[in-house]
Amino acid sequence: MYRKAFAPEYQGALTTLSVNSSLVDVLSEGTERLREAELSGRPGEVARCGLAVAEAHRRLGQVREADRAWKASYRAARKAGDTAARAWALWSGGTLARQRGAFPLARRLLSLAAELGEQGGDVVVRGYSLAGLAETGRIQGDYEAVGGLHEQLLAEARRRGEARHTVWALEGIAQMYRNTGDYDRAHALFEEAALTAERADDRRGHAWALRGLADVLSVRDGDTEQALELLSRAEATCRDMHLSSALAYNHKMRGNVLYRAGRYAEARDLYELALAEFRAMSEPRGEALARLGLAKSRARLGRDRAETAAELAELARILERGGLRHAREMVTRAQREFGLDQEAAR
Repeated sequence: MYRKAFAPEYQGALTTLSVNSSLVDVLSEGTERLREAELSGRPGEVARCGLAVAEAHRRLGQVREADRAWKASYRAARKAGDTAARAWALWSGGTLARQRGAFPLARRLLSLAAELGEQGGDVVVRGYSLAGLAETGRIQGDYEAVGGLHEQLLAEARRRGEARHTVWALEGIAQMYRNTGDYDRAHALFEEAALTAERADDRRGHAWALRGLADVLSVRDGDTEQALELLSRAEATCRDMHLSSALAYNHKMRGNVLYRAGRYAEARDLYELALAEFRAMSEPRGEALARLGLAKSRARLGRDRAETAAELAELARILERGGLRHAREMVTRAQREFGLDQEAAR
């Protein structure tokens, strides 16, 4: 049995916040409690309230503010001699680095966070940090290296009855199966993730699981309307909780679904929306994926062939430099789709 989902990153005076609290509310209350802790000279509480502030900024796409906040949280934790709080701050910084596409930095910070979590006896931050390392490898397409770690973390989360962490692991494993073409297993795991999240009242995890289900229903079954309905449900959650990154990826996926259905003008509009959202939060991976979808949609709508070839070649270079193996393969498939693969090889 799983307990109700909770947010371990909301600590100190903020433990009353729910995993489903609006990020705007988290930022407001976190900032207020942080100020109180600073005025009363409690560095340990400053570190823990600062963590929530950093995470709220990150999830709202406010990159610079998030960067300042996690570093300030780390400094306060070090001053307080709180090893676990240092680990949590590094986890936040590593997660932000991954979001910004700085993968070597993400791995370094998350590895340090896992080590400090173990030293400080905090199994949760250790698990979250290892999960961050696994997700970093998965995003880069290094499935062989991190597949086992995903499975290990899923087993640990199940054993401890941690619904939120279980949902994350299920979704990560499902995404790898989806990307390697095993749609049936991907569907089953996304479905389990959605059910687990719903029972544990984890709205964020549920929204991501619905997005995964929509993707599989679209690509495997061609069920456009059901996929769009699931995405609409997920979008409502993203808006309620102000989940900026999740909302942008939702819009990008809606573009994918519409593109597969041959509704290219609608897909173009969704990709343009997602692209603007990703750029506003400085998320390079999402930006590149939205640009890819937009280039394909415009090509289908009659864009000049040379312009399409040039943009796809540029995206290939960007993704190659960023080490995003799976996304780079997507560009190769797009070049092949439009008969541009030979030109790209020249």
